[in-house]
Amino acid sequence: MTPKPFKIEIPQATLDTIKEKVRAYDWHEMPRGSGLEGSWAYGANLDFMRELCTYWVERYGWRRWEAELNRFPQFTAKVEDIDIHFYRVDGSGPTPRPLILSHGWPGSVFEFLHIIEPLAHPERFGGDAKDAFTVIVPSLPGYGFSGKPTRPISPRTIARLFDRLMVDVLELPGYIAQGGDWGSAISGWLGYDGKGCRAVHMNMMGWLSPGVMPETDEERRHAESSRQLFDAEGAYFREQSTKPQTLSYAMMDSPVGACAWIVEKFHGWSDLRRGFENIYTRDQLLTNVMIYLVTRSFNTATWLYRGLFEDFSGAPVPPKSRVEKPVAVANFPVDLIPFPPRSQAEKSLNIVRWTNFQEGGHFAALERPNDLVEDIRAFARELST
Repeated sequence: MTPKPFKIEIPQATLDTIKEKVRAYDWHEMPRGSGLEGSWAYGANLDFMRELCTYWVERYGWRRWEAELNRFPQFTAKVEDIDIHFYRVDGSGPTPRPLILSHGWPGSVFEFLHIIEPLAHPERFGGDAKDAFTVIVPSLPGYGFSGKPTRPISPRTIARLFDRLMVDVLELPGYIAQGGDWGSAISGWLGYDGKGCRAVHMNMMGWLSPGVMPETDEERRHAESSRQLFDAEGAYFREQSTKPQTLSYAMMDSPVGACAWIVEKFHGWSDLRRGFENIYTRDQLLTNVMIYLVTRSFNTATWLYRGLFEDFSGAPVPPKSRVEKPVAVANFPVDLIPFPPRSQAEKSLNIVRWTNFQEGGHFAALERPNDLVEDIRAFARELST
């Protein structure tokens, strides 16, 4: 399990093939008429996608972002039977706290690239070196530059692999686990099962205790509004958790199709009050998509949804068991699965810090990086008192 240095070096032929497929895409229709100009109500907006793909072919440069992805030390280590790719940046000062950042779908390690240095070396950004972390950012198994499982696995299994990575491979016990999306589920399981986990910081409700139900009027209203939201937005989840292989035949062949499938989620799950194009640059959207394309991992990434329902590794969780390690909640106002009222969340999690933010959505590390970084720092300070 000794880590091996890793560098991203995508063959030019792979990049050329992707660009040619984008250039050759045969565009079609979208609903038009009064009130539909610029609409995403039917899915990824055709006009936006055409403009994005024109930029992709004519101006986007993977090599620039490949160099950025290679800016920090990267490694792979075989944990059990899967090669785990990860960044490791040792923090400033004599006692940086270990921190593992876990991404989700349809994200990647790219989400965290710009916050690694502020977390590891806060003094370079006007902060205090006492707040430094040794930062570990892994690619989920089946995603990006990590190895691919032979069949769907669950967030709990990934948590077991990540705990072994932190404790057995990197010798970094006492770590804080942070994540959103699947990363919040993985972090929750690290808090529940992880031998080396000290505490959990999450920006989505990713861990629910079995047998916990809404009880108050506020909790029941939240449950009903969440159900309605998921009914309207959860078709992707149902497909990926039931028949991901069928979806893969289109998405593995069409860069434009995969891009639309992913970018639509960035649009739908973000706080759009500032405007979509003021939140993410085209390069950010495309680089995240390109990681799925150049590694041919769209298919195996979606397997995680099926794994949630068929990979029951580990001992059954007794009814109403909680994550008893300290948990911090960073509650951003827009998400596919909004946090329930604190009264309900505390039935599943030992919440010692809860921060409500006025802006931001699902992809907090990209949308509100300063808010996220400072909340992680503040939580770590509280753990030390």
